[in-house]
Amino acid sequence: HEEIFAGKKRMATVKTIGYTGWKVVGVTPENAVSLNTIKTRLFIVFVIALIVCILALINSYISSRITNPIRELEKSVGVLEAGNLSAPVYIGGSYEIRHLGKSISDMAGQIRLLMQDIVREHEAKRKQEFDTLQSQINPHFLYNTLDIIVWMIENEQKTEAVKVVTALARFFRISLSRGKSLITVKDELEHVRNYLMIQQMRFKNKFTYTIESDDEVLELASLKLMLQPLVENAIYHGMEYMDGDGEIFVRAWQEEKELYLEVRDNGLGMTEEQVESLFTDTAHVASKRGSGIGVRNVNERIKLYFGAEYGLSIESEPDEGTAVKIHLPAVPYEKVLEEKKV
Repeated sequence: HEEIFAGKKRMATVKTIGYTGWKVVGVTPENAVSLNTIKTRLFIVFVIALIVCILALINSYISSRITNPIRELEKSVGVLEAGNLSAPVYIGGSYEIRHLGKSISDMAGQIRLLMQDIVREHEAKRKQEFDTLQSQINPHFLYNTLDIIVWMIENEQKTEAVKVVTALARFFRISLSRGKSLITVKDELEHVRNYLMIQQMRFKNKFTYTIESDDEVLELASLKLMLQPLVENAIYHGMEYMDGDGEIFVRAWQEEKELYLEVRDNGLGMTEEQVESLFTDTAHVASKRGSGIGVRNVNERIKLYFGAEYGLSIESEPDEGTAVKIHLPAVPYEKVLEEKKV
């Protein structure tokens, strides 16, 4: 109980001890109680603050183990984003962050390889386009055609001369095509038809030709100047030294989502080694008097534009003739134009 003694308040506590009946009296001044309470509270606050500090240190250590590697990795990504793909990528910290850093490093390496491939492909495509552009106006072919026209006019074959002039004009119109590399199958067949008409008159009907196509393929996209070099090879290498009449068969058709064009002749044919050399010999051209666009050039152009799964295949037997098949994707020409606009 509380009591006042000598003007000061104090706390008196009485406790009876067991069977003896004795009493123990404890007297505590009021200020002593307050002091003990304050000490107890301060101790509790100290313990809590100590625990909080320890937790903060642990949290700071764990955070630094995670955030510092992430910051370093972020710096590396920033350097890559600035365009320096050769810069080293930070790989450190926990397993997950190391794995992420290695993945980013591998990705940067793949991007470098892809960019190099794109540059090489772009340069190769530009070279192929330049070679094709050079061949579009073939001086030797033009000279021979004009010579035929002059001969026809001198021999008063004006109707035939008009046919040759018309075919020549259409031939070069499609050859130029305003610089476009892709044209319709219809134009590609028209181009080779005009070429064959001129060459047939030049070789004085030494060979005949047939051109067939399915209607659904005429508006599909085709690479310009594919058929003409193949037909040129058939004339100069397959038939020029034949004893009998030559035959050239050109066909275009579609199977599912694939487009095929074929040039077949009954000429001298080739051995397997000669066929292989057409794809591997960089020095090979169609003919010294031809356009200079060989089978290898046509095959590489197709792969550059449409992919490695497309291109040429050749079947040939000596003295039996040659068949060259072109494999392309069946893509509508209008779709190609829309993609270019986009």
